[in-house]
Amino acid sequence: MGTPSDVAPGANLALLRKERGLSQVQLARMANVSVSLLSKIEVGDRTLSPTVAAAFGKALGLSMAEVLGRARVEEVDEARLTALRSAVRDYDLPGRTPADEGAILDAVTAVRDARDAARVHHVLARLPGLLRSATTYAHAENTAAAWMTLAEVYSSVYWLAARHRWMDMAELAVTRQRWAVEQQPTPLGEAIAARDRAGAYLNGGDADGGLTIVDRAIARAESTLSGEDRAFAVGVLNLRGMTLAGRLDDKTEGAREAERHIASAERVADEWFSGGDANRHSMIFGPQNTATHVLATRLDLGRPREALAVAENLDTVLDGLPATRVAPSRLNVARAHLDVGDREAALANLSAAWEAAPQMARIHPTAREVFRVLASLHRRSNPELLRLSALSGMPL
Repeated sequence: MGTPSDVAPGANLALLRKERGLSQVQLARMANVSVSLLSKIEVGDRTLSPTVAAAFGKALGLSMAEVLGRARVEEVDEARLTALRSAVRDYDLPGRTPADEGAILDAVTAVRDARDAARVHHVLARLPGLLRSATTYAHAENTAAAWMTLAEVYSSVYWLAARHRWMDMAELAVTRQRWAVEQQPTPLGEAIAARDRAGAYLNGGDADGGLTIVDRAIARAESTLSGEDRAFAVGVLNLRGMTLAGRLDDKTEGAREAERHIASAERVADEWFSGGDANRHSMIFGPQNTATHVLATRLDLGRPREALAVAENLDTVLDGLPATRVAPSRLNVARAHLDVGDREAALANLSAAWEAAPQMARIHPTAREVFRVLASLHRRSNPELLRLSALSGMPL
């Protein structure tokens, strides 16, 4: 699963290279990346983007998540993580005590709210017990609604694992999620499960494989769903599709695939969700969340100025969206500003991400990487960097 890392992604890459006895020239050649870029990433003059991290991961025989560095778990959460792993392992072993439906649905709502607020520790604290109760409930009731409830809990397990780069748990969670929705088939649940499964491919650095999952799921959703359910399913899959397209090695192909998914998402959002984004089963889709994904995709395609153009009305775009979407969008804008040389704007957006979701920012690879580069580029003491250093635990 990889060793937990307290360092930012670019510094972690340097450690991985040195552990293997490779020179910068050797690793750059293996990854088909310029030596100059690798050198700048390692010393902190450039951020390590997810696409470049995936390229180095392939060269090193690692996932993109392993290159970015698995987040360390705080001591208070170690027992909770152990309990969660045990609950995931016991997916087909329901408890003997009957589960209370009302209590389970209340707990699912509480986890959904904590997830939206990016309260990572609260999600981890709730999930082990909820997963066991939801497992017992689904086996006992054996209805589509009960299995869909369990699938949503597994989706939250995937979300938590992906945020920490626990790739073994993320991949197991999406397998369990798919299994749950197949017990009493629910087409919308299948689409959401496919979206999360494609996310595991994304975190592993396999954008091509993830796109195959997305396109197959879109075709199935279009043939099995109708009305708003169909629009929502196709929309959330398009969001995942555009993100995957932005991470393709071939940026020409990536741009073509991204535009296909962007056009479809925008069309569905305008037609069905013009009144505002919908939040269903811990998924969000509508015009606003589509815009945040377009911003991220333009950036991943190596077009920071286009990303910043999308962000011109960022406050309006983010208004009403949960912290779990606000913080990553601010971090993407911060990375785009760094790419065009605007350090002050990058710092302002990094600070805004910390304000919106401090628990997420602490473990988010982009937050740690943007901070590292800003600390490296600033040649004098900066009060805001000092404040963020204290919050993040990363030295200047």
